[in-house]
Amino acid sequence: MATDSDVPPGLGDVKAHVFAQGGNEHEWQPFKYTRLYTNAFIIDSEGNKLLLGFKKRGFGTTDSEGKSSQARRPHKPPDESSRCVPPRPTSAPPDRRPCAQEEAGIDAPLEYVGTLFFIVTGVDKAFDIRVYTAREYVGVPTESDEMKPWWFSLSDDSLYARRLEPSGSDAPGTDLPHIPYDQMWADDIHWLPHLVRGERFVGRADLDEGNTMKRYWFGSVSQGADAGDQM
Repeated sequence: MATDSDVPPGLGDVKAHVFAQGGNEHEWQPFKYTRLYTNAFIIDSEGNKLLLGFKKRGFGTTDSEGKSSQARRPHKPPDESSRCVPPRPTSAPPDRRPCAQEEAGIDAPLEYVGTLFFIVTGVDKAFDIRVYTAREYVGVPTESDEMKPWWFSLSDDSLYARRLEPSGSDAPGTDLPHIPYDQMWADDIHWLPHLVRGERFVGRADLDEGNTMKRYWFGSVSQGADAGDQM
């Protein structure tokens, strides 16, 4: 169970219970400037699937990310520093944000679920990312110049990376491809299951240029707690 002193720099004054951490032999990397982002994930509960996007240009173009909404996104990150959250056919510190309405062609009511803080070796600003989910949406996910949307299975085998391929079951979502964690940012596997379960969380990861976590820390936050400034 984490105490206040365990919460890494950059996450503010929040009480959380750690559920994943590592690299404690390393010091947290210092930072001077931060840039604010949002990342939104669209979950289709009936179809048991998660919408991710393959970023086609800019920073993190080999990753897969979640879908973001223009709503509550006053700061739109430039292409060179956008990071997305889900699969790394686009998902990286800056590119860890989900696709916005103009990128994915959908609109959705967003609910805040967490805050992520990232420092990437060689990038001059830390990434302060507010994460949202939506379990309903309007419109049809549409490919844009920036993003190619793709549905992925939310079966347990997929979400927890227990199998690499669909099982062939008739259950909803099991015929879809599994979440490509091997193409995503290294930390995604730690917090994405919590997001899908509707649990609030905060976390930080310091990554090197090769997407290896030097140090990381993720913790759960009670639903009534204030996990940072929500937009």
